[in-house]
Amino acid sequence: METQETEHVVVPALLVPMDGTPEVISTEKDFEKALVQLAQGSGAFAVDAERASGYKYSQRAYLIQIKRTNGGLHLIDPIPFAPHDGEPHPLFAQLNEILRTDEVILHASTQDLPCLREVGIHPKKLFDTELGGRIAGLPRVGLGPLVEAHLGFVLAKEHSAVDWSTRPLPLDWLTYAALDVELLIELREKISGILERQGKSAWAAQEFEAILNAPAPPPRVDPWRRTSGMHKIKRRDRLAIIKTLWHARDTIARETDIAPGKLLTDSAILELALHAPTTRKELEKVLRPLGMRARWLERSQIWLDAICDGVAVPESHWPQIRLASDALPPVKIWRDRHLDKYAHLSHARLNLEKMAESLSIPVENLISPDSVRRICWTHPSDVALALGDLGARAWQIEIVAPILAQALTEVEPVPEIPEIPEVPESAESDELRNTQVAKIEPAP
Repeated sequence: METQETEHVVVPALLVPMDGTPEVISTEKDFEKALVQLAQGSGAFAVDAERASGYKYSQRAYLIQIKRTNGGLHLIDPIPFAPHDGEPHPLFAQLNEILRTDEVILHASTQDLPCLREVGIHPKKLFDTELGGRIAGLPRVGLGPLVEAHLGFVLAKEHSAVDWSTRPLPLDWLTYAALDVELLIELREKISGILERQGKSAWAAQEFEAILNAPAPPPRVDPWRRTSGMHKIKRRDRLAIIKTLWHARDTIARETDIAPGKLLTDSAILELALHAPTTRKELEKVLRPLGMRARWLERSQIWLDAICDGVAVPESHWPQIRLASDALPPVKIWRDRHLDKYAHLSHARLNLEKMAESLSIPVENLISPDSVRRICWTHPSDVALALGDLGARAWQIEIVAPILAQALTEVEPVPEIPEIPEVPESAESDELRNTQVAKIEPAP
C-alpha cells in the first residue's frame, strides 16, 4: 500500500486486494469452485463488469468481478461460458441462483445490468452505490471519490478505458478490476447509513426496485439519425447519403464486432455526405483533414458504394429533416408562443430547484425534467396520476405533485428566470440513465 498526498492530507492508495489479485476463472472446474465459495459466504454480493466500449460493437461483458464476505473475490471470464440458443450457460444459471439469495451491490447499475442479464444474471434485490450517493446529495458520486471520501482509500482509475476483450488480460488490469469490488460492500454500508440518517432509505429502495423492474425500451426508430452533428445538415439529399453510409458502417461493425467509430467516425460520415466523393482520391481528400486512418481506407470502396446508393435515392424517398414524434417544442418556443405554459414551467423549475436544494438531492433525481415539461405542457387535471403514468415513484409524487399543481395555477412567468440550456430529449435520456431511472437498454 502506498500513500497519495491530497490537499496536504495523506490518503493511502489501495494498490492490490487484501488477499491479492485472483486468477481469472476460465474453466468449468474453477467456476464450480467459485460457486461453492460464494454459496458458503454471507451477506450481499459486490458485483461489477467490464465491457469493451469503444472497441467492440456489442456491449457484452468481458470480465465479471464478484466478492462476498467469507466467499472470496472472483474474476470470471464470461466468454468461455457464453449463452447457447438463448439460454445461459448452466454455471451462470447456478451463479444467478446464488446471487438471488441476497442483495447485489452495483455501482451505476444501469450500465452493467444489460450485459449481466445477457449472461443470465438477474438480481432479485439491488443496491446501487452511485444512485444512492446521488439521493444522499453527496457532491461526487464516482466510485473513486466515494471510496476516498467515505473509506479513506484512493483507487487508481488508469485502466478504465482499456480494451477488455484483450486476451490474456494483463495482471495490472485484473488488479484494477478486482479493486472495483474490493471495498464495495463497505461503501454500501456507509451510503446506507447516510441515507438512513437523512430519512431517505425508502426513497432509495423505490429507485433500486424501479431499476430492476424497468422494461426494455422499444427499438429505436431510424437510429442513423443519432449521428453526431447531423442536426447541422439541412438538405434532404445529404440525409439520404448519411443514412446509406451509416447502415453500411453498422453492417460491417455488427459482422466484425468492431465499434462503429473505429471503422468510420460520425464526423467522417458527415463530411462524406456533404462532399459526396466518387473516387478513392476524392474520398481521401475529404478524409485527410479529419486525420484519415488506414482502417477507414481499408473499406474505401464500401464507403464509395454507399455514397453512390445515397445519391441514387429518388427525391420522393429522401428522409425528412425531422420525424414526427411526441417530443415537446423547445422551451424558447414556449416563451415566445405559449406564454401560459411557459409560466407553468418557470414556476415549476424555480420551486423544484428550491425543494431539491432543501432536500440535498439533485433536481433531476427528484423528478425527471422531461416529466416536468410534459406536466406543464399538458396541464393534467390529476397531476399525481399523470406523474405515475410518466414513471415517477411514489416518494417523488408525494413531494413533487403539490409543487407542479401549484405551478399550473400561475399565469405569469417568474421574472427574469435564468436561462436554462436546452438538452435534446435523446441526450437527456442518455445522461439520466444512471440518475433518473430509465429504461434499461440491451446491448446493440
